[in-house]
Amino acid sequence: MSRILITGLSSYWGGRLAQVLESDESVQALIGVATEEPTLPLERTEFVRVSTQHALLRRIVHAAEIDTVIDTRLIVDSRTAPARVAHERNVIGTMNILAACGGPDSPVRKVVFKSSAHYYGCERDDPSFFTEDMRRPHEPRTRLESDIVEADEAVQGFAQRNPHVTVTTLRFCNGLGPDLNTSHTALLELPAVPGILGFDPRYQFIHEDDIVGVLHHAAVNELPGIHNAAPDGVLALSEIASLLGKPYAPLLPPIGTSIATRLTNAIGLRIPEEVRQQLRYGRGLDNRKLKQSGYRFSLTTRETIQAFAAALRLKPLRESGEAPYRYEREVEEFLRWSPSVRRDESPG
Repeated sequence: MSRILITGLSSYWGGRLAQVLESDESVQALIGVATEEPTLPLERTEFVRVSTQHALLRRIVHAAEIDTVIDTRLIVDSRTAPARVAHERNVIGTMNILAACGGPDSPVRKVVFKSSAHYYGCERDDPSFFTEDMRRPHEPRTRLESDIVEADEAVQGFAQRNPHVTVTTLRFCNGLGPDLNTSHTALLELPAVPGILGFDPRYQFIHEDDIVGVLHHAAVNELPGIHNAAPDGVLALSEIASLLGKPYAPLLPPIGTSIATRLTNAIGLRIPEEVRQQLRYGRGLDNRKLKQSGYRFSLTTRETIQAFAAALRLKPLRESGEAPYRYEREVEEFLRWSPSVRRDESPG
């Protein structure tokens, strides 16, 4: 029976993973920590509002006898947070969490770290597919990439210092799904899919359900080391546009950042530099190691794009549906603990 701590419970991935683990009978205790309230409804996950100060996290880890820590907090899109905030969360926060998990008296026996393919970067001389034993061939171009590399390598250092702990690093390719809001979903939702003049980059997209599936797979199985998380299939950006039923518009200049910035600002869109690099050169991840561990992707890259196209067609209906979930502590505590609330006590 596992006793699991999820960091970043208020993030989309933290909440989705908690929902899946709640239905897993092998999970005895499930605790989520974050500085903000959960954004998805949860039933038996205990929420603790706390920062990533290692002293506070260590108290929680020891008091609850946590054996598995899953870190879902990593910021992988510089559009979503200022550079200072991203650095604080990605580097300082990761180091604090690792410090809370370490030590000879720690009950932690497994750490799962949600990382990113930004670790590898995107350059003209990249291999066709990055394998897990490859290091980044060039220095990071952006602050975000540098932070991801530093956080990823801090996790590898923790693994070397704590051989009794199963440490899993999952380097995810670009995620895609109806509930995601990223730089790439913003690009693909435009009437025409923009690209850089003279380039038609290769892409892999992993469906949001597979991201949660991979995290759950790592939580309940022994997956030591680094694992690339990318589905089968690679598509050129022009092929992706075609599957979405949209024209491919490679109109952004390959040089002249100021011109490109003015063009994207004109359509109300800011393209981060790490995304601009991917629009030039693309990227491919070798997924054989993860599949050999027993994970089976539910969708290929092509099927993920097709599912996204279907979701775009239904987006007006989804947006007119019920109001989004809002966490209310008093209500949650009443529903969980009040003797007046009737609960299904039948077995199973």
